[in-house]
Amino acid sequence: MSLLYALLIGAIAGWLAGKLMKDGGFGVLFNIVLGIIGGIVGSWAFKTLGVSLSGGVIGDIITGAIGAIIILFIAGLLKK
Repeated sequence: MSLLYALLIGAIAGWLAGKLMKDGGFGVLFNIVLGIIGGIVGSWAFKTLGVSLSGGVIGDIITGAIGAIIILFIAGLLKK
């Protein structure tokens, strides 16, 4: 069940990040992967900054989307 949860949250977070970032959409599969990795990056960034979001699905989606946006931003810098 936790794998299905991670895939669903990752898909939503990756899709959201792709919509928020210019040229951020890379397709459904990559957006799922990006959202899952974004959740890890977002959790690390929030922990480092001392920021805490309330738990639950919405907090997980926000964390994953912010982490995915960070990844997309860095990828955009490296692409130039």
